[in-house]
Amino acid sequence: MLIGKKHFLTVGAVAVALAIHAVPAVAAQQKSVAVTAIVEHPALDAVRDGVQDALKKAGYEPGKNLKWQYQSAQGNTGTAAQIARKFVGDRPDAIVAIATPSAQSVVAATKDVPVVYSAVTDPVAAQLVPSMEPSGTNVTGVSDLLALDKQVELIKKVVPNAKRVGMVYNPGEANSVVVVKRLQELLPKSGLTLVEAAAPRTVDVASAARSLIGKVDVIYTNTDNNVVSAYESLVKVGNDAKIPLVASDTDSVKRGAIAALGIDYHDLGVQTGKIVVRILKGEKPGAIASETSSNLRLFVNPGAATKQGVTLPDALVKSAAEIIK
Repeated sequence: MLIGKKHFLTVGAVAVALAIHAVPAVAAQQKSVAVTAIVEHPALDAVRDGVQDALKKAGYEPGKNLKWQYQSAQGNTGTAAQIARKFVGDRPDAIVAIATPSAQSVVAATKDVPVVYSAVTDPVAAQLVPSMEPSGTNVTGVSDLLALDKQVELIKKVVPNAKRVGMVYNPGEANSVVVVKRLQELLPKSGLTLVEAAAPRTVDVASAARSLIGKVDVIYTNTDNNVVSAYESLVKVGNDAKIPLVASDTDSVKRGAIAALGIDYHDLGVQTGKIVVRILKGEKPGAIASETSSNLRLFVNPGAATKQGVTLPDALVKSAAEIIK
């Protein structure tokens, strides 16, 4: 009996020991990703969802082997900074920062936690990375930079006789400032001039748009987060004043813009998520070059064109990846 008892205790001790050693093994498989965006709107939400889809496809699932956090700054840069500090304090395996203001906040808050930015038009101008090459820092990511010459071509196809292009934007958002400067250089080459209207807050978008009435032949919108968040107010001005709206965000076409040649933001999120997976598997962010997307899609909305006083060329409609009705 003593021998049996001793044997039982030995087996029990081994089982306990195995259980104890198994805990760190399970913990080692658990990864943590924190995601933040400056605001919630369809394009940025699509990026977030794309990131999560890429992680899931790679075998990382919330509630199983992944701790997933998401917080929106609701358009407030002060809140973005608070979220950044909170996430850095949590020490996740990676922080995904969606849109320029959130990315700037996170990069300012840490020099060692891996940061993957997404939906940032010009990460160099935003001082997130020194160049699009591997940064050698804790930062990498995916830009949504668009070739603006193609945007100008689209404007001329939608409104062939246009001379003055209006743009509503937030002068405090680095990516929008970059677009304005480039358009100021690019538009005159096509016989066009830029007329700007500042909207520092989401509530300013409608009044900024109204200030362009009688001054412009078309309004172009980039992926400015204030403008996209309040796009319906811009559409109302366009419809009432018969000013055509051309966007770079394809989701804006569903909300009342006439046309957009833009990135599929879910695809951009998947592309971002693949970089996060590489980091979770051990790669250093500083060794990963920043990326862009060349997957452009044309969306058109003939109904919006009618409301805003133009008729889309048949060839343009036929070339669209999606026709909104």
